[in-house]
This record gives sequence, C-alpha cells and structure tokens, in this order.
Amino acid sequence: MLKAFRSALQIPELRQRILFTLLVLAAYRLGAFIPTPGVDLDKIQEFLRTTQGGVFGIINLFSGGNFERFSIFALGIMPYITAAIVMQLLVNIVPALEKLSKEGEEGRRIINQYTRIGGIALGAFQGFFLATAFLGAEGGRFLLPGWSPGPFFWLVVVVTQVAGIALLLWMAERITEYGIGNGASMIIFAGIVVEWLPQLVRTIGLIRTGEVNLVAFLFFLAFIVLAFAGMAAVQQAERRIPVQYARKVVGRRVYGGQATYIPIKLNAAGVIPIVFAAAILQIPIFLAAPFQDNAVLRAIANFFNPTHLSGLLIEVVLIVLFTYVYTAVQFDPKRIAESLREYGGFIPGIRPGEPTVKFLEHIVSRLTLWGALFLGLVALLPQIIQNITGIHSISFSGIGLLIVVGVALDTLRQIESQLMLRNYEGFLSKGRIRGRTR
Repeated sequence: MLKAFRSALQIPELRQRILFTLLVLAAYRLGAFIPTPGVDLDKIQEFLRTTQGGVFGIINLFSGGNFERFSIFALGIMPYITAAIVMQLLVNIVPALEKLSKEGEEGRRIINQYTRIGGIALGAFQGFFLATAFLGAEGGRFLLPGWSPGPFFWLVVVVTQVAGIALLLWMAERITEYGIGNGASMIIFAGIVVEWLPQLVRTIGLIRTGEVNLVAFLFFLAFIVLAFAGMAAVQQAERRIPVQYARKVVGRRVYGGQATYIPIKLNAAGVIPIVFAAAILQIPIFLAAPFQDNAVLRAIANFFNPTHLSGLLIEVVLIVLFTYVYTAVQFDPKRIAESLREYGGFIPGIRPGEPTVKFLEHIVSRLTLWGALFLGLVALLPQIIQNITGIHSISFSGIGLLIVVGVALDTLRQIESQLMLRNYEGFLSKGRIRGRTR
C-alpha cells in the first residue's frame, strides 16, 4: 500500500488527482462550520449526548459530525446514497429503466440525473421533517432567541439543507471526475475518519482522569485492528468458478479455447444491507424521537433502538434478509448461464443450461449465507465490545468500519490500476513497437 502511494506521488497526473481530492475534502470540512440560521447548537449537542445510538446518532455518523453542529451539510450525502440504492434496485426491476441503462453513456447520464433529483427531493423532505417535528418541537426548544417555528423558519431550513446536498453532490462528482475514488464514498469516508482523532484524544483524557480503564482501552484498540484486518480479508475473499470456452476452427485459424473464471465475492452485497437495515430500523425512532414525552412512542423507539438487545437482534435479522435480497438482484445465475451458452462457454463437469443455473444458485446461496452472517457479526460485535469495555466516547460502529475498509480498498485498487496502466503505456512507448522504423 505504502509503495503504491509513494509511486503515485511521483507521477504528476496522479499527484494532481490526489491533491485535488484532498482539496475538495478540505472544502467539505470547512462547510461543517457554517451553521443553519436560527439553530441553537449547544442544545442540539446536549440532546445528542442523551440519545446515543438513536437515529440522530446514525445521521451524525454519516454526516461526519455535521448534524450535531447542524451545519449546511447536516444531512450529509445520505439522501443521495439512499436514492442511488433505490434507483439501482429499480433498474433491475422496472423494464423501462433497465432498457435505459443498456443504452450506453446517454442512458446512464439520464439515470444519474434521476438519482440526483431523487436525492435532492428526499433531502428536502427530511429537512422539512426536521424543521417541523424536531427543531420546531415544544415551541422551538432548539431555536435561538428571536426565532420561532413557522413557515419562514421551515423555508430557511429546507433551502439551506437542499443547497448543502446540492453542493455535496457537485463536490462528489468533481472528485469522481478529476480526483481519486468514488466521490460520494470519499465524502462519507472523510466524515467518519475525521471524527476519530478528536474522539481518541478525548478518550485518552478520560484515561488520565481515571474514567476509562487503560487495559480496557488497549483491548478496544486491539479489537479495532483485528476488525480492520478481518474485514479487509472478507471484502477481498471470492470464489472463482472455472469457465472453459469451446474451440472453433475457421480455415487455418483456431478461435476460443481459453480458460477463465467467474468471480463470486463472499460479501457481494457490500455495505448496502447494513445501510438498508439501519434505515428501516430507524424509521420508527425517527418518527417517535420528537415526541419523547409520550410513553408509548418512547417505548416503541427504545424497542427498535440498536443499543438495546431487541433492536440489535432485529437489525441483525434485517441485515441477513437484505443481504439475500440484494445479492439476488445483483447476481442472476440464469442470465450468466445464458451468456455462457451464447458465447460457447461452460463450467467443467457441469452441463450447460438448467444444470449450470442450479449449480450457480447453489454456490451463491452458500456464499450469501456466510456473507450475511459476516455482516450481522459486523453490526453485532462493536456494540458488544463497547458494552464489555465501557468505552462509548468513540463512535465505533460496524457500518462506519465497513465503509472505511471498503472505500480504502477501492481507492487503493484505483491507484494501483492507474499505476499499472501507466507502466503498460510506458513499456509500449519504447523499443521497436513505437513507429515500426525497422
């Protein structure tokens, strides 16, 4: 990894891409200090400290601490991510969108435009709900003096948050086009990682005052290192199904006959099942959070809260369910079997057609089971470790950890592919191949 980054910094083009990405991420972090007008930040931070693990804690995690400051990026880029996930599912379900996705660059451009509109619309809805049910609750307990709940304040919040989401989308697209990595993922990655250092410093301060046990803290750090290593290994793990293509003799030439493989990842669904499960689980909490005085709604919110045993078990079940659903949408054994037969390919020892479909379904179902259990473990273990060690001053969650590992691996793969491409071009630019002078 270090060798790849060192080589990348020696190449002007890659160095410019990396510096551009860092510059945009720095501008994103500056936006964290631009507050939404009329909001009392001290009261919001005090409220979040008393509701650790609730829906607003999840929003604060993905927004990189922007929610507790209620900046212009308070909602983060999650509305766009949610819209992108929904659009990806719809492309595989709705025939018109599936046809549009197969029309090349123009079709993808239209789908991306639909996703942007959906993300901004979802952000506007969330901003309006927060302005009315959260900020404006109890006569405006989170508002600064001189501000009062009403249409004007609601409009200010909605316009501010929609502008923030639109600006984040623009930053993400610039990173994707001119920087390194996927822009949306890099913004979420930066938002999660940037909060770890101050939390770590705060935890060290608690150790000095005796509020946190040193041995428990060392055990906590050791678990984080092992979690990173384990997640990286699982994210890279895959089952390779061998494929052989039949030979064709045309005149004196022989076509085909090469051997290849179909890679099936152990965790083909990635982090999406965790995001979906968290989103579904937080709906009752999100709706009940502004009404803490109602005993029934408070009991419902506590039942679905992932910090409690009931909510944690429900979250694991939802993760396993969504892993199977999303893998089934992404990986279609029937389509792969038809493609193999069309191009003269076959799996050694397996007849083409229906036997190939059944074989692939069997392999995918077994891998999906282990992948689903892994994701459930990712969501379960951090909460257990935090309860054992008693360290809650670090925002350590399976969702954040899996996102950090996934984005880091994807970015590293992009850098290495760029390095390989450049070396390949450099090789061709020398010797007899260039110009063919002899």
